[in-house]
Amino acid sequence: MKLRVKSVEASIADAHDDERSLKRSLGTWDLALMGIAVAVGAGIFSVGAQAAANFAGPSVIVSFVLAAVTCGLAIMCYAEFASTVPVAGSAYTFTYATMGELLAWIIGWDLILEMFTAAAVLAKYWGVYLGEALLAFGIPFPSTFELGGLTVSWPAFLIVAIFTALLVAGTKLTSRVGAVFTLIKVGIVVFVIVVGFFFVKAANFTPFIPEPVPTDGGAGDVWTQSLVSWATGAAPAQYGVFGMLAAASLVFFAFIGFDVVATSAEEVRDPQRRLPRGIFLGLGIVTALYVLVSIVMTGMVSYRELAEQETPSLATAFRLVGQDWASAVISLGALAGLTTVIMVLLLGLSRIVFALSRDGLLPRWLSKTTAHTKTPARIQVIGGLVVALIAAFTDVGLLEEMINIGTLSAFVLVSLGVVVLRRTRPDLKRGFTVPWSPVLPILSAALCVWLMLNLTTLTWVRFIVWLAIGVVIYLLYGRRRSRLAGGGVSEVELPTPQGV
Repeated sequence: MKLRVKSVEASIADAHDDERSLKRSLGTWDLALMGIAVAVGAGIFSVGAQAAANFAGPSVIVSFVLAAVTCGLAIMCYAEFASTVPVAGSAYTFTYATMGELLAWIIGWDLILEMFTAAAVLAKYWGVYLGEALLAFGIPFPSTFELGGLTVSWPAFLIVAIFTALLVAGTKLTSRVGAVFTLIKVGIVVFVIVVGFFFVKAANFTPFIPEPVPTDGGAGDVWTQSLVSWATGAAPAQYGVFGMLAAASLVFFAFIGFDVVATSAEEVRDPQRRLPRGIFLGLGIVTALYVLVSIVMTGMVSYRELAEQETPSLATAFRLVGQDWASAVISLGALAGLTTVIMVLLLGLSRIVFALSRDGLLPRWLSKTTAHTKTPARIQVIGGLVVALIAAFTDVGLLEEMINIGTLSAFVLVSLGVVVLRRTRPDLKRGFTVPWSPVLPILSAALCVWLMLNLTTLTWVRFIVWLAIGVVIYLLYGRRRSRLAGGGVSEVELPTPQGV
C-alpha cells in the first residue's frame, strides 16, 4: 500500500530549519502547568455538580476517576508519539508519520476546529465571568455594548489581543505569565476545597450510587439527542451504574486539553524525557483537584438538592449551606481559570497551523518565525485577530460541542497511530512507550469512539460539513502544494501492517 507519508526523520529535520523553527525553552514544570492551565477552567466549579445532579449522585466521584483513566490512555499514546517525534503539530504530525497525508490534513483541520472554537467560546465566557466577578464585589460592569445592531463583547476581544501579543513576544514569557494565573486559580480551588470540607456530612454520600430513575427516551428533538440514542431509541441514563457511566462521558471533557500540550513538543528541552513527565504530572494534579472538588460538593449537600437547582454548581452548594460569600471567590477562580485556558488554546492553534503551513498544506509564508523570539508571529497575529473578532461579534456558544468531537477524533487516530508506528518503525528511539500495546491503544481508541457517539446528532452534522470543507481545500490546494508533492521532503513506502 503506497501512502504519501512524511518520514519521522523528515519531520525532525524540519525542526532545524532556521527560518521555520521554534525555540526549545520549556521544561517539565512548564508543561505540567500548561496542562493544568488548559484543563482547570471555569468548568471545575460546575461540571461535577451538573453530573451529580442529573446523572450520578455521589458516584460522580467514580465518574471522574473513570474519565481520568480514559483520558490517561489517550495521553499515554500522545506521550509516546511526542517523545518519538518531538516536533510541532501534535496529532497532525503523528498521523502524517503513520497514516498518510490525507488523514493528517483531516486531523489537522479537526484540531484547528477544536482550538479555534474553544478559544473563541471561552473568550466570550471570559467577558461574562469578568462582569460576574466584579458584580460579586459590588462593582457594576457593562461587558457588552451595541454597535450597528450587533452586541459586542469587548472584554473577549481584549483578552485575546493581550495573549496574542504575549505569544508573539515569546513562548517562555507567556508560560511564566500563564504560570502565575495557574497558581492563583489552583490556590483558589484548594482554598474552596479546604473550606468546603468543614461542611461535609457523611449522610450526603448515601446512597453512593442512587437507584436508577425511569426517563423518557427517543421522544426528544432529533438534533439534541446523542447519535447513539437517536440510532437505538435508547433512553438517557439517570442514576444507577449506567448513570455513573453517562456522567463519566460528560465529565471526560473536563480533561480535554492535554493534547494541546503535545503541540509544544518542538519547544521543549530534552523532549524525550521531559514531555511524558510534564504531561503525566499535569494530568495527575488535575485529576486530584477534580476528584476533591466532587467529594466536597456532593458531601456538602445532597445530590437531590442540587437536582432541584436550575444550574447547579459548587457555588450552589455553598449557598445551600449558608455561605454566600463563596460565590465571589469562586467567580474569581473561574475568571483566572478561563484566562489561562484561552492562552494555551491560542498557543496550540498557532502551532497546528504552523506545522500545516511548514509542510505546504497551507501557504508556506505563514510558517516563518521571527529571528529573535523564534515564534510564528504571522500565524499568531492572524489567528488571534480572527478569534478575537469571532468572539466579540458572534454567538459562538452554539458551537461548543464542536470542541469535543474535534478532540476525540484526534485521540482516536493518535491511539491507532501508536500501533501502526510500532509495527512500521520498531527501530525508532522512544522516550516513553505505552504498556501492553496494542491492547491499551486500541482500548483508548474504542473508548473515544464511544464518547463521540454520545455527542448530539447536530454536532455530527456540523462535523461532517466541516470535514467536507477541509477535504475540498486539500484537493484544491494542499494536495498540489504539499512539499511531499513537490519533492521538498522524502515520500516513503509504507508497508501494510500485519494484524493492525
